[in-house]
Parts: sequence; structure tokens; C-alpha cells
Amino acid sequence: MPVGGVTVLVPLVSPDLPNTITAVEREQLLDAARQALTRAYAPYSNFYVGAAILTAQGRIFTGCNVENASYGLTICAERSAIFAAVQQTSGKLALRAVAVVNRDQVACAPCGACRQVIAEFGRDTVVIFQGQGGFQESTIADLLPETFRLS
Repeated sequence: MPVGGVTVLVPLVSPDLPNTITAVEREQLLDAARQALTRAYAPYSNFYVGAAILTAQGRIFTGCNVENASYGLTICAERSAIFAAVQQTSGKLALRAVAVVNRDQVACAPCGACRQVIAEFGRDTVVIFQGQGGFQESTIADLLPETFRLS
């Protein structure tokens, strides 16, 4: 249900259980990512990406990639969604899941920078992305086993 432009879900699985999301949550995340995809700004690569994240509080936030003529200033959809969630979450953000889609429906796992940012907010985060043979589901710990940590 939308609350202030953000979808709020009642968690059907305890957020204390690592690596679990329901089929309903998975479809809601993929649908939200597809909606975000329509707002992507990619005039240079023409590679349009949308992402949706599910927080431990049951909220869904979305983001899209936004390119810039100075490529280093481009932001990926995953980080766009996470940064929006940080700004709108009271207390520390905790991720349960991230879904990533692209307009071309080609293999598109999160890049290294996005993996590091996802890991910052949840080592057990489930990541859903387009693989070679359809959507794949993995944990961020499997995608980035040696994250950078200051402590």
C-alpha cells in the first residue's frame, strides 16, 4: 500500500530469517523495478535499468539509472534506490532484497560498486537479477564474498 510515495509491505516472512523473501514479495519487487525502469535516463548507452529494494521494515523503494555526459557522474539504479531509502528511513537502513531489471532483458547483475553498497546495508540481502537464462536469485554475500569493511 502506498504511503507518502513509498510502498509499504507487511512482511510475510520474518526479517530475522536471512536469505528469505516470499513469492509475493519477489513479484512486488520485480513489478516496482519495472515501473522504475520507465523513468531511467540513459541517452548515451541506451541501457535502461530499474531497481527496487525491500527493507527490513517492509518498505519498497525504487530507483533508476541516470546517466551524465561525464560518465563518472552516472548513477546505477540499485544505488539510486538505496540512497533514496537512506534519506527516507529513520534509523539504520537494513535491506532484505534487491531486484534489478533492464529494458533489453539481457543479463544484468549489479556492478561492483552497487554490490559494495548493497552489502553495506545487509550481508544476507537477496539479490534478484536477469541472468543468462532468466531471473536469478543470490545473496549479496555470494555475489561479493570479500566486501570492503573498515571495522
